[in-house]
Amino acid sequence: MLARRPKESREGYSVFIATSLLLLVAVILGGMGAHVVDRMRSSANALDDNRAILAAEAAVSSFKGKLAATVRDNAVWDEAYEAITQGDRDTWTYENWGKTSADYALYDGVVLTAPAGGKSIAYLKANIIDPNEYLGAKFRGQTESAARPGMDPTVNFFRNGDDIIAVASEAVQPFGSKVEDSQYYVLSFFKTLTSEVVAEMAKDHQLPELHITYGPAGDLLNLPLMDVDGVEVVRLAWPSAAPGNTIFDAVRPFIAAAIAILGVYLVGVLYAGWSETRRLKSLADRARHEATHDSLSGLLNRLGLIEGLDRLMQANKSQMLVLHLIDLDGFKAVNDAWGHAIGDQLIRLVAEALRDIHPDAAGVARLGGDEFALIQLGSTNLAELDDELLERLKKPFFIEGRTIEIGASIGVASRDDAEDAHELLRRADMALYEAKETGRGCAVTYHPDLDRQREKIAALESELRRALQKDEIQPVFQPLASAASGDITGVEALARWRRAEGAIGPDAFIPLAEKCGLIDILGLQMLRKSIVASKAWAPLSLSVNVSPIQLCNPNFAGDVLAVLEEEGFDPSRLTLEITEAVLMSNPEQARRSITALKSAGIRFALDDFGAGYASIGTLREFGFDRMKIDRSLVQAMDDGSTGRNVLTATISLAMALGIPVTAEGIESADQADALRVAGCDQLQGYLVGRPMGRDELVSWLASSIAA
Repeated sequence: MLARRPKESREGYSVFIATSLLLLVAVILGGMGAHVVDRMRSSANALDDNRAILAAEAAVSSFKGKLAATVRDNAVWDEAYEAITQGDRDTWTYENWGKTSADYALYDGVVLTAPAGGKSIAYLKANIIDPNEYLGAKFRGQTESAARPGMDPTVNFFRNGDDIIAVASEAVQPFGSKVEDSQYYVLSFFKTLTSEVVAEMAKDHQLPELHITYGPAGDLLNLPLMDVDGVEVVRLAWPSAAPGNTIFDAVRPFIAAAIAILGVYLVGVLYAGWSETRRLKSLADRARHEATHDSLSGLLNRLGLIEGLDRLMQANKSQMLVLHLIDLDGFKAVNDAWGHAIGDQLIRLVAEALRDIHPDAAGVARLGGDEFALIQLGSTNLAELDDELLERLKKPFFIEGRTIEIGASIGVASRDDAEDAHELLRRADMALYEAKETGRGCAVTYHPDLDRQREKIAALESELRRALQKDEIQPVFQPLASAASGDITGVEALARWRRAEGAIGPDAFIPLAEKCGLIDILGLQMLRKSIVASKAWAPLSLSVNVSPIQLCNPNFAGDVLAVLEEEGFDPSRLTLEITEAVLMSNPEQARRSITALKSAGIRFALDDFGAGYASIGTLREFGFDRMKIDRSLVQAMDDGSTGRNVLTATISLAMALGIPVTAEGIESADQADALRVAGCDQLQGYLVGRPMGRDELVSWLASSIAA
């Protein structure tokens, strides 16, 4: 046995060595595995932290960019420059900026800094403040550095107690011409980083628990906000999401099991890492695709279009690049008639058609609703491609046994001197708007006149606002006569805008007032002035035209009744004339307003009957007190028996429904006689009397009675 001990010792030693080696290998492999897992955890945390920091920088940049864009739009403005340098600065500043700051989302306050130490004008939430006291001594440094034209707005952060304030400054300067002033006024807008603002930044840029910290950030991720001198004002801070820790916790049971079974542990770690990497990559790819593509059509969305345009514009600057914006004509009618499910299928079919429309189509996007975009690369003639688009979208689409026909309007913009994708998209959008305004079903290519036209419309809108403030728009009155006796029974009030530069017709300024939200003010002004003028003409009736937009306003009925009560006017003398457009666009609100006003004694007339699509059902449903025949039907009487028969049938229809009829545009005695015989009970036109001012009408009525 003694002789055998060395052998046993050697075997035991071998086992020990083997076991030790195995343990050593296990320790090394375990350490390496632990190191790999730890590196994965740390890398995931670091990647997410880096993403979060970039997101925070993007959030601050976006916030500053919005404020800078706002101050740029207001500082580079001919009218503002003229008013501030030559007009009443205090009134201008308050009316255009100070008053707006009371509840404006883009800024909380405004400062107009005068050159050479002049008096500054400042408002916070429409209240006057001292800017140096509120923003501190460094604010002057910002305004001095911004007091040069042609610069980008200067944006920095300031602190007032616990309030952190972003301030954007730019020199007030004209847009359309250059001036050489020795010194410039500086316009500054400021916005406080309230908890709500920070919360919105957090939501938009995926930064949970983002907040402002006034002291050290500790272990939190953070981003400093600097003042005009590059000194830190405060920090934005937020906790790290630490996705790596979450992953590590998820695989912890496998690591524990791997300590006992090295092989299972290694396989499990490798498999878990491989699976997790693939999962994260798949999630990232899917998120990226969802962020840049439209879910319904599978096309690029607006973000994807912008990114694609940027890449193409940078890749080859000499290559022809054209953007076509396409708006479907008649899509809303499809949704209304067949439902959104059919509308969604139509969107998919349109997307398929656009994908295959032409070899030069480098990309197709859906920007939302029924608006699409097509990127063209190549030398194909623009008109040729647009013609193909228009023709293809005119062809019927077949969906579940239905034949659906639509059309399209197209706005086109070439790269030319467009600086970036956003400018190219803006130009195409302007061209599309022009295409829709000029009748739809056509393509319009951008040209600089569209910008000038927009500026002209904006100037006319400003002039219209001033005209309403200065009471420059006045009513004129056209007599209404009894068809049987010829006696004057009423007047219709018509709005007129006469300026020193020349009169503007109602066919121009009334649609403008509807578009820019001034029609309610204009309509109530005309109603009040007409009532005041006609109170002395009792018992003559007064007819006033009402815009469809007015009638769709829930407050319209109350406003009209308030004017009648204030002026002491008999409601039974008032007739409101409306067109059928309002009955088709918003019939429920129209019915509520008509019912409320009719109950007070006000009468309603359906204007321009015969020029649209009003039906017998419409006349019955809304209970009109009078029907006014469009002047086109009256003029058609002179074209032969067909026109006369149509007019007679129209009047007979009204008589069968018990609705009195007024004929417009009467210019001859023959027309008046024919309408009287046909059953028309009231006449209006130059034969009866032209539109006249208040004093002229009084004299005309007196002479008519005397005669």
